[in-house]
Amino acid sequence: MKKHAKVILAFLILAVTIAAFVQYAIGHPELFDALRGVNPLLALGLLAGYIVWFAALVLTLRNSLRMYDKTMPGQENILVNAYSTLINFFGPGQSGPAFRGLYLKKRYGFPFKKYIFASLIYYAFYAVVSAFLLCVGSRPGWQTVLFVLAAGGCSAFVLRLYMKRSKTKDIASIRLAYLGWLFAATVLQVAAQTAIFYTELRSLDAGISLAQALTYTGAANLTLFVALTPGAIGIREAFLLFSQQLHHVSDTIVVAANVIDRAVFLLFLGLLFILVITLHAKDKLRLGQIRSESNKTDAGEAAEKTR
Repeated sequence: MKKHAKVILAFLILAVTIAAFVQYAIGHPELFDALRGVNPLLALGLLAGYIVWFAALVLTLRNSLRMYDKTMPGQENILVNAYSTLINFFGPGQSGPAFRGLYLKKRYGFPFKKYIFASLIYYAFYAVVSAFLLCVGSRPGWQTVLFVLAAGGCSAFVLRLYMKRSKTKDIASIRLAYLGWLFAATVLQVAAQTAIFYTELRSLDAGISLAQALTYTGAANLTLFVALTPGAIGIREAFLLFSQQLHHVSDTIVVAANVIDRAVFLLFLGLLFILVITLHAKDKLRLGQIRSESNKTDAGEAAEKTR
């Protein structure tokens, strides 16, 4: 799918989501009753959860680099992740991962092939853990095992396909100890997401169980792989509504929980923006230089194609 088509599709999904939300809110006044009953101090607990979630992203990048004997100073790692998280939400498509790949290439000479392969490993871990959560709280043990094996098998297939097409043999040069730490960082990220969603759901309905929250989190996390809109807005909500037979959370609670989550995440992005501005990320990361070099590279490649 072409870049412009993805942007148009994202805008269409956002427009449909807004229209659907307005229509739902008009026909379900209990939604506002549920939101009015939420303690405003809940935002502080959720922000703490997102700080842990962000720390997991920092650890993910650190261990992705350490697998190939590369290192990055801690503050720089934080700024790169803060900046990429911001542009991933407000930019088109998956702008964040693309920025990280370009940054590592220009500043550290880290090949795109290695970055993509490390990212695919992370996504594989994320898919397997999310598949486990989706089933562990709602399905029999044997079904959970089968679904996790299916997720692992699909992930292994994608990794092997990439290795074949890119003619890379990176698996032989990876330091396995840091592969384990990458998995641990992924588990930490998913645990933070589970805690966040569980807190949101319980604030609206004290009868929500941990098993329901685990399944809910698994369904929400799987939208990462089809995140065409900022933060998968509209897509995540649709996944959660379609998977109600698994997590058994009512429509009103799903919609209200996502309203709370989106609002708090925007507040968290505001904190990241303040961090980026305060620490002068643009200068410290030399973003102007990287952008200039990227434009020169693109221009050179375009000229080469016209010859």
